[in-house]
Amino acid sequence: MMKLSLIMKRFLGMLAVAAMLLICWSFAYWITAWCYNWFQITPREFIRQLISSFFGFFIFGCFISILRKIQWVKSRQNKFLVPMIQAMKMMSEGNFNIDLSFYKNQFLENKDNDHPYYQIVNSIHHMAEKLGEMEGMRQEFISNVSHEIQSPLTSISGFAHTLKNEGLSQEQRNHYLEIIETESIRLSKLSENLLKLTSLESEHLPLERKKYRLDHQLRRIILANEPQWMEKEINMDISLENITVSADEDMMDQVWINLLHNSIKFTPKGGTIFVETYKSVEGFTVKIRDTGIGIEKDALMHIFERFYKADESRSRDTGGNGLGLSIVKKIIDLHKYIIEVKSDIGKGTEIHVVLKSRH
Repeated sequence: MMKLSLIMKRFLGMLAVAAMLLICWSFAYWITAWCYNWFQITPREFIRQLISSFFGFFIFGCFISILRKIQWVKSRQNKFLVPMIQAMKMMSEGNFNIDLSFYKNQFLENKDNDHPYYQIVNSIHHMAEKLGEMEGMRQEFISNVSHEIQSPLTSISGFAHTLKNEGLSQEQRNHYLEIIETESIRLSKLSENLLKLTSLESEHLPLERKKYRLDHQLRRIILANEPQWMEKEINMDISLENITVSADEDMMDQVWINLLHNSIKFTPKGGTIFVETYKSVEGFTVKIRDTGIGIEKDALMHIFERFYKADESRSRDTGGNGLGLSIVKKIIDLHKYIIEVKSDIGKGTEIHVVLKSRH
């Protein structure tokens, strides 16, 4: 059956070639006859046949060349498109480790980086890189969330099991119950912060801007946190100008609360926290400076990343989960404000939040 099919294909191919030759020779004969009439010449029959045959071969050769050119273009397209399709298929399966540098370099060597094929290769390569980064961030996020949840759950489970021991004194029971309560609060804060961050990262979250007194807001938050800074005997040096801003007051509450909490957490007993507001070229600036432990230079560039903790052990002691500053940065970005952090180890940290004036 296969042999019969092959024979039929060859026969049809030969028939197509013969038909094409007949068409080419007929066209050549018609063209030469028209030329003879136009120029009013009558060559001998042998010369007529020779010219017609030569012209027929020429037309047939041109036709074959066009076919080969079309096949070459199609083959070149296939050589280009097949790897691109394979690359996109790999990305659809979650594999973003794609190397298309060979194809990019071919266009770059020919200085043809405006070619549509180069743009396609570059776009796929860029998309693979971005999707790979997003996948890495997703996996890291899941790992961090799992770690943050697992740690307090392990403590709660362990101490709950210990409480079953009837030989424990009431003092020991109270101690273990306090630990369970502390870890439960940590879990609750983590859940709350994750929900806040998810909400802030939503593209449809509206900003409910309204005019209010910034100095009143800061003073209210400082007084609300008085028990924390009084417990550590921290001196609060406050210098607030009468400033009216247009912003989402509830969101900005979260910014000042998180920044103030961090300053209180990492400022030693008897230290000082400075809170100052003043008008600047771009709008209004809020400066929060403390005499705390400071942040290492290598850590400064990462402090706004989710779950990042400059000092893991100290963050654990203070109940931090590494989401507070991520929330701050997201709110600042939504308002199109600016936040800058300067810090020296052993000297403290200084934070500038620039609230740009709206024009």
